[in-house]
Amino acid sequence: MGNRLTKIYTRTGDDGTTGMADGSRVSKADAIFVVMGDVDELNAHIGMILAQIAALEADKAQRFTAISDSLSTVQHLLFNIGGELAMPEYKGITESHISWLESEIDTFNQDLPALKDFILPAGSRLVSQVHIARTVCRRAERQAVNLQQISGQAISANALKLLNRLSDWLFVLSRYCAKVEGSKEVLWDKTILDKFSS
Repeated sequence: MGNRLTKIYTRTGDDGTTGMADGSRVSKADAIFVVMGDVDELNAHIGMILAQIAALEADKAQRFTAISDSLSTVQHLLFNIGGELAMPEYKGITESHISWLESEIDTFNQDLPALKDFILPAGSRLVSQVHIARTVCRRAERQAVNLQQISGQAISANALKLLNRLSDWLFVLSRYCAKVEGSKEVLWDKTILDKFSS
């Protein structure tokens, strides 16, 4: 790819449209840009997880090396989803990517205690950030399904599968991060709301 970002602002989007790879102009309110925006937001949250890990003390950060590598891979996969949305002929997500995520889920999960209660999206700063990414991923998936219903050719089946699997990966990752950093998971406690009982 050549130097395409020679000028950041072009003024061509001032009318509320943006250019697609095929040269067409599409409204910025189009469903395809809702998905692009959610995927971009998700990628930024993944970046924040990486930043949280990088800010740990050296001995703790070292325990997250494999996780950081996986997070970087996920960022590139999300970028590829954006590429698919912008260029329908581009195929950036394959079954092998989905299989890799499934393998990661299985690997993380085998080292975790069985779930006996619901987990709240809370805990340490790092774990909470992973939960935020998970919820944004769920939203991205919902919008991607909506886009598929509007225009079946606008998003690939593999991209949808990846988003679905990625939210599962992030859930398991939140638990795995708590284990690696030695923090406690926050469990749902049905007795907490007993104080409102008459």
